[in-house]
Amino acid sequence: MTTSRDHPRTTRSRPTRRNRRYRSAAATGLVAALVAAGTALPATPALAVNAQHSTVVSADPANWTPHALDGTVYRIIQIGNRVYMAGSFTKVRNAGSTTELAMPRLVAFDATTGRIDTTFRPVVNSTVKALAAAEDGRSLYIGGSFTSVNGAAAPRVARIDAATGARVAGFTPAALNGQVNDMRLVGGRLIVGGAFQTVAGVTRRGLAALNTGTGAADSSVNLRLEGPRTTSTGATAPVKVEALDVSADGSRLIFIGNFSSVAGQARHQIAVARLSSTGAALSGWSTIRYQPTCSGGTPTYMRGVDISPDGTWFAVVTTGYTYTGLLCDTAARWEFGTETSGKQPTWVNYTGGDTLLSVAITGVAVYVGGHQRWLDNPYGRNSAGPGAVSRPGIGAIHPTTGKALAWNPTKERGVGTADIYATDRGLFIGSDTSTVAGEYHGKIAFFPLP
Repeated sequence: MTTSRDHPRTTRSRPTRRNRRYRSAAATGLVAALVAAGTALPATPALAVNAQHSTVVSADPANWTPHALDGTVYRIIQIGNRVYMAGSFTKVRNAGSTTELAMPRLVAFDATTGRIDTTFRPVVNSTVKALAAAEDGRSLYIGGSFTSVNGAAAPRVARIDAATGARVAGFTPAALNGQVNDMRLVGGRLIVGGAFQTVAGVTRRGLAALNTGTGAADSSVNLRLEGPRTTSTGATAPVKVEALDVSADGSRLIFIGNFSSVAGQARHQIAVARLSSTGAALSGWSTIRYQPTCSGGTPTYMRGVDISPDGTWFAVVTTGYTYTGLLCDTAARWEFGTETSGKQPTWVNYTGGDTLLSVAITGVAVYVGGHQRWLDNPYGRNSAGPGAVSRPGIGAIHPTTGKALAWNPTKERGVGTADIYATDRGLFIGSDTSTVAGEYHGKIAFFPLP
C-alpha cells in the first residue's frame, strides 16, 4: 500500500535541519539566500556540477517536497534557497495540502520548507527540459520544446527573472527549429544541445551556443555534428544531442546523442571537446564502444552523462535492450586521461535489459535512474541473472568497483527517473511517477544526507 508523508500519523517525521546551509552545486558560489519574490537576488557566478558528498544519502525521502500532479519532472536546479523544477506537468500542490495549483511546466519552491512560490509565474506554452543558472544570480535560462514565454515568441530558449518569471529584457534568442534537451552556461556562452537542425536559419545540428546577454548565435561553437545513425532494421532519426555536461573548470564539454561524425572526425554517439575563450575544438578522446547498434528501433541509445566533481572522469547511461558484449542498458565509467582514441570503460554495470535515463556523480556514489529493475545484472536477459540485485527505478553504484551499493529506497518505475540532481544537503530526483520508498511523492523527491 502506498502511504503519504502528507499524513503524519502514517509516516515517520524528519527534521528539516533549518540550521544547515543548503546550496546547489549548479549554483555553487551563490549566496545561499534567495528571499521573497521581487527582492534582489545575489549576483554571483554559478557552476554546472553536482555537489560532492562524503557519504551516501539517506534512503528515507524528506516529507516537505511539493508534488507535481501530472506529467513529468524533467529537470531540477537550485539557485540560492530556491529550487526550480521543470517539465511537462500542469498542476502542483504543496505537501500537506489538498489545494491544486495550476502552475504548468516551471515552478519554484523554497529549498528548506518546500513551499511553492505562487508569485513566480512564467507562462510557457510547452515542455521545459533544460535549466541553467545565469551568472548574475538573478535569472535563469530555460530550454525545451516551447515557442513562447509570457505571450512573446521564444523559440525553444528563454531567459527569465528568477524571482518573478518575467522575461529578462535584451535577451532575444536566435531561433532554434527543434527541441532543446540540455544546456550549460560557460565562459559567456550558453551551450545548448537538442534535436534542432538550424539556429537563426543557419545549419547547426544538435549543438550550438548563444550569447548569454543577447541570445544571439555564437559561431565560435560549431563542431559540425553529422551522420545520423541507422539501425540494422533501417530505423533512423535526425542528428541530435541527448545530453551534455561541462567540467567544473569550464575546460571540457562532453555530449552524447545521434551522430557518427564531429568536426569531420568519426565520433560514435559520444564526443569530447576542449573549451576556451575562442570557442570549442574537438578533443582526440574517442571510443568505438558505442558504435554498434542495440535495439532495431533505437538509432541512439545514449541517455545521460555526468562529469565527476573533480573533473577527471565521467559516467554514461544508456537504453537499447540487452546484447552480449555491447553497452546497451548500462552505466559505464570512463576516464578522460590522455586525448587518444580506443578508449575503454573502467567498469560497466548492466541492468539486464532495462533503460537507464539519468546519472549523477557525487564522489562517493554514482546515482543512476530509469525504469530498471536490477543492477549488477550482466547475465540477465529481461530477467535477474546470477548476482543481480533489485534496484527498481533508482540505485547507486560504487565509483571505484562499479558494483551496486546497498542504497535501495525503491521507486515506482514508470517511464523512469528523468533527472538526478545533487546539492550539498542531498539528492533530488524527478520523474513521471509518484511512489518513492513506499510513500507518495508526486514526480519529485529529495533524499537528505544523514
